[in-house]
Amino acid sequence: MVASFALTGYAGVRLLADAQWPLVVVWFVGAALLHDLVLVPLYTVAAQAVARVTAGTARHRAWTGYVRVPAALSGLLLLVWWPLISLAPGSAAAAHYTLTTRLPSEVFWVRWLLISAGMFALAALWLLVRTLHTWHSGRTGQPRLGAATARRRRRRAAK
Repeated sequence: MVASFALTGYAGVRLLADAQWPLVVVWFVGAALLHDLVLVPLYTVAAQAVARVTAGTARHRAWTGYVRVPAALSGLLLLVWWPLISLAPGSAAAAHYTLTTRLPSEVFWVRWLLISAGMFALAALWLLVRTLHTWHSGRTGQPRLGAATARRRRRRAAK
């Protein structure tokens, strides 16, 4: 964790020492606003859509999580990589980025899409394995009740 803070501090000093520090501040404020005003409602809509599709089943909460987590991580990566994704190929900013880092600026959109698709595929695979394991072991998929809850239900049923 100390190494993470050290790296963050180094990056902050490098970014803020440059003459473009106001752009960094604008980007951070814009990223926060984009997250709160656009991405959070999208997460909510995706979670509600999955909940509606799987409503009435015992597993609708689990299925919602398998969509919500990759969607949140994908949105976070989009937020972080947006300055690089939004660069127009051949623009002055793209040329500056390529000269500074010696990396092509055109690859970030495709990388973000591939990473997002991979996260959703991994979540789907994980859900499939979990479902098959539950089905194979004969469990119903219902959460286990605590001892106190089970006793309360038995008492209510006995009355």
